[in-house]
Amino acid sequence: MTPTLASPRLVLRPLELSDADQAQVLFPHWEIVRYIRNAVPWPYPPDGCHTYYRDVALPAIDRGDEWAWTLRLKSAPDQLIGAISLFRSETDNRGFWLGLPWQRQGLMTEACDAVTDYWFDVLKFPVLRVPKAIANAGSRRISEKQGMRVIAREDRDYVSGRLPSEIWEITAEEWRRRKKSA
Repeated sequence: MTPTLASPRLVLRPLELSDADQAQVLFPHWEIVRYIRNAVPWPYPPDGCHTYYRDVALPAIDRGDEWAWTLRLKSAPDQLIGAISLFRSETDNRGFWLGLPWQRQGLMTEACDAVTDYWFDVLKFPVLRVPKAIANAGSRRISEKQGMRVIAREDRDYVSGRLPSEIWEITAEEWRRRKKSA
């Protein structure tokens, strides 16, 4: 069972089907979806979040292949502002999105730190790998702040098309060392 997590400004609440309506309002914006893998349909359907949660995310959580949270400000815990997930995979272990009004405030870095702790300290995985489009500067900055490094370059398919990408990595040992020195 996925627990509730917290960061200084956020509550990360386990994903529920009832979150779909709020996500449906915030998620389908080009600025948010363009660097998400091309499994996301575009134009985004009116029931896209509900269908994805019901048919993909929640079954993966039930199987133990995914851990997913909605992001909410501690100051407004009823308002969903984004989401973050961890995945059992060789090269794709984390994905996230944040509503436009809350971007560029360091909130996603806080969420990433919380779920990275969970990945290493609770789930006990030895390495976290995260692919991203090279053009996705904001996401790349988060990986840099977390002490990750690029281990591979390849082209990947995103909603906006096939783009040059990087796979970023950090090991559990590197993460713990970074946290001790912070």
